[in-house]
Amino acid sequence: MEALQKTRVVLMADDDHDDFVMVKDAFAACGNTVKLSRVSDGEELLEYLFRRNRYLDLGSAPAPSLILLDLNMPRKNGSEVLAEIKTHPVLKQIPVVVLTTSKRASDVAMCYEMGANSYLTKPDSFNALVDMLNATVTYWLETVELPSYNSTSHQKQ
Repeated sequence: MEALQKTRVVLMADDDHDDFVMVKDAFAACGNTVKLSRVSDGEELLEYLFRRNRYLDLGSAPAPSLILLDLNMPRKNGSEVLAEIKTHPVLKQIPVVVLTTSKRASDVAMCYEMGANSYLTKPDSFNALVDMLNATVTYWLETVELPSYNSTSHQKQ
């Protein structure tokens, strides 16, 4: 019960602002009480997770309970970032759900091989997105037991 009362942060890494707005609206439509934050590329995601540059303050970068990761982003793409997250001793505990447009079997296989917790293809309709995100958040943030994630113990040396 206590875990459900704390603020749950979903961090979305996606360079498409319109996709972010749709996800934000979908969360609102399904009544999820998560705080949705966004970074626009893989480098910014790592800055957020490692508390670098503008994310030094915990208030500007609350520890995510779940990461929604697009594969196709500038500077550092989703697969590069996924590999870095899933080989880090602390960050690997954060569930990473790939949310992308790619339906290629090779992308799906690669993401699971690199440690993705789920792979979802962005649906064509808003209602399907609402259903998908509601099921995802319910599963990852309410159903399963996850290890405690200490957001101050993961900074790179």
